[in-house]
Amino acid sequence: QVQPVESGGGSVQAGGSLRLSCVVSLDRYRPYCMVWFRQAPGKEREGVATINRLGTTTYANSVKGRFTISKDNAKNTLNLQMDSLKPEDSAMYYCAARSGSDYCPYDRAAYNYWGQGTQVTVSS
Repeated sequence: QVQPVESGGGSVQAGGSLRLSCVVSLDRYRPYCMVWFRQAPGKEREGVATINRLGTTTYANSVKGRFTISKDNAKNTLNLQMDSLKPEDSAMYYCAARSGSDYCPYDRAAYNYWGQGTQVTVSS
């Protein structure tokens, strides 16, 4: 079952940290991408960070140096460590995945497996 399931959202003050996790079972013998998107009220869903089967990572400029994406293959888990959080990081965070390619674009249409989302709220 590939359906991603996120956890770890919550409320925190600016400057604090949160760790998001997502359980997603992919075929580890095929290329794949896992990605975190976020969507704030009234805004477009935007890509935050990606990681592929090879462990190659990318980050949106807005989170570079503050967020770290990682995966635990043994636990079929994708993680997002978020440090130095800002109020503008407040959003619903979604885990998404796709199989068949190690190329991970920030294009939501490229991903066919989506979680339900977990809310992150950062207060000033």
